[in-house]
Amino acid sequence: METQGISLETERLILRPWRESDAASLYKYARDPDVGPKAGWPPHVSVEHSLEIIQTVFAAPETYAVVLKATGEAVGCAGILRGEAMNGEAMAAEDAELGYWIGKPYWGKGLIPEAVRCLLRRCFSDLGVKAVWGVYYEGNHASGRVMEKCGLRFHHTEKDKLSPLGDRRTEHHLRITAGEWALCGQSA
Repeated sequence: METQGISLETERLILRPWRESDAASLYKYARDPDVGPKAGWPPHVSVEHSLEIIQTVFAAPETYAVVLKATGEAVGCAGILRGEAMNGEAMAAEDAELGYWIGKPYWGKGLIPEAVRCLLRRCFSDLGVKAVWGVYYEGNHASGRVMEKCGLRFHHTEKDKLSPLGDRRTEHHLRITAGEWALCGQSA
């Protein structure tokens, strides 16, 4: 089974729908306790759990496996959230929110900024989005840095927000508008 969507390509990556055959690879990276909890989700506990996530959560439109061209392995996830799936009070109906993560062995290699730039192009060139938001939890500075590298700028902070893990956290919201992206974001 393949989730809905199209495939996108960058210099080093293919962003494509998740496949059931990706379950072992997903588990390999999503079980790491340094990965999910920073983004508000628990580490995966088995290949079967990862398969269930592929069949449910990752079946959402515009949710992509981040696949290394060099190996064909899914090493992370990136996606575009719209409508009720978005997490911020200031987000409008014509906006989108980006979400992403990558396995720990690939941190610091510029792969997620590469994927995010591709998703920004999709949002503004193909989907007609007016503004794209990124949200990261206090303490997850690497995620905020990805957003900044891709042209998103600080917009506001929301405190005491309930995370999917059930704890209360501070969220930092960054944004780039279609106009800002057209002027400078395409090269960010």
